[in-house]
Amino acid sequence: MTVLAADHPRHTRIVATLGPATDPPEVLEAVLRAGVDVVRLNFSHGDPSAQVARGEAVRAMAAKIGREVGILADLPGPKIRIETFAEGKVQLEAGQRFDLVASLEAPPGDARQVGVSYLELPADVAPGDVLLLDDGLVQLQVEAVQGERIVTRVLNDGVLSNRKGLNKQGGGLSLGAITERDRELIAIAARMEVDFIAVSFCRSAEDMHEARRVARAHGSNAALVAKIERAEAIEHLAEIVDASDVVMVARGDLGVEIGDAELPGLQKKIIREAVAREKVVITATQMLQSMVDSPIPTRAEVLDVANAVIDGTDAVMLSQETAAGHWPVKAVEAMARICRGAERQFAFDTDFEKARRGLERADQAIAMATMFLCEHIGVRAVVAMTESGGTARYLSRFRSAVPIFAFSHHASARRRMALMRDVFAMDYDSRGQTPREAARGSIRVLVEAGLLAPGDRVVFTSGEHMQTHGATNTLRLLEIGADGHATGLGEL
Repeated sequence: MTVLAADHPRHTRIVATLGPATDPPEVLEAVLRAGVDVVRLNFSHGDPSAQVARGEAVRAMAAKIGREVGILADLPGPKIRIETFAEGKVQLEAGQRFDLVASLEAPPGDARQVGVSYLELPADVAPGDVLLLDDGLVQLQVEAVQGERIVTRVLNDGVLSNRKGLNKQGGGLSLGAITERDRELIAIAARMEVDFIAVSFCRSAEDMHEARRVARAHGSNAALVAKIERAEAIEHLAEIVDASDVVMVARGDLGVEIGDAELPGLQKKIIREAVAREKVVITATQMLQSMVDSPIPTRAEVLDVANAVIDGTDAVMLSQETAAGHWPVKAVEAMARICRGAERQFAFDTDFEKARRGLERADQAIAMATMFLCEHIGVRAVVAMTESGGTARYLSRFRSAVPIFAFSHHASARRRMALMRDVFAMDYDSRGQTPREAARGSIRVLVEAGLLAPGDRVVFTSGEHMQTHGATNTLRLLEIGADGHATGLGEL
């Protein structure tokens, strides 16, 4: 069962990337206890067997400490990289010629040229294009394309080393999102029974559909995460969000392609679009980057995390801070502290006039009605019986200070709900119970845990037919009596 802080439960979720820094069992336990809700396994680095071992360690540790912790497998996708240099790195100077060679026979790199992993790159660039290497630290302007050779002029002084990433400013690279390597890794992720699979560099809804088909073919019911990190993805944002279960604002490569100045506004746009389309959203990359080496974050980082919380993100993510940093536990503690502070300082006032119209599902309508009650009559909590977590997701799209206690006997559903803002997943087996019995039993669990008290009013949602996916069609307004039982408002 998830244990909540009595003073102020944190509503924003925390995703933390695992790596060498979290491998010691005592560190893994500490970061989970510090507040990690979902762990990220980055399949771009190292052998997959290391990520499999980390996944197994997380499952065992989560069971030990009694927490629901989801696992996100992050696919590498078609990351374009330069090849290696004869001496490991080179110093480039502004104004010099430097060629990119898209050939399997490209010689080891030097100060004049280097190979590139994407052999179709010459067809995707033209004179005048700007190529950004190493997250934009080195910039090259294309002057000519000569067969497999791209002639460029260096725009700024910089050091370039082996296997650094390459982006095209403004986007426009034609390679697909799902590589053969990704397909192999999806099969591994399916065997691991991960809860989320993240698709890197997606460009369209079809990229997400393809990833879902591959995952389902391998028997995985994982939620699909669209990483928005290409300029083309912004052009097709609505359709990508609709085709996904979760959206990630992947600010690293996205910032390189569109430019830093455009990134803050696009972050807000992506969060708004995801919430409006009833999908979960993660804000990621360099949120507490200084904590790779420092035990405390900068004020700018504090404001960055807080602003994402205020914008309505479901989750904030740590990458190198926990995977390879010196202070993984302190980074999680700082993230949790900042989220709580932002939530305390800003009250969310849902504008129901802007809420989605033309609802097609009963559970969507029940969610809207439930949150309207929460906003207007002083409800202490929402108690939702759910099979798959869908009801909890619809409820959580209406930002509120009211916690949503979502009860399910499916461990996989509880782990998926670990990524939803405002939702606290609870283990409860309602099989064989009537809605009235389930209400009494689940509320008794919350009273005994100290999460509800006599006099509290709650909204209880369920379906007339329990254990049926998508069947939520009933809400009841209840009050906790002196004996700890739900009484009064309704037939209970």
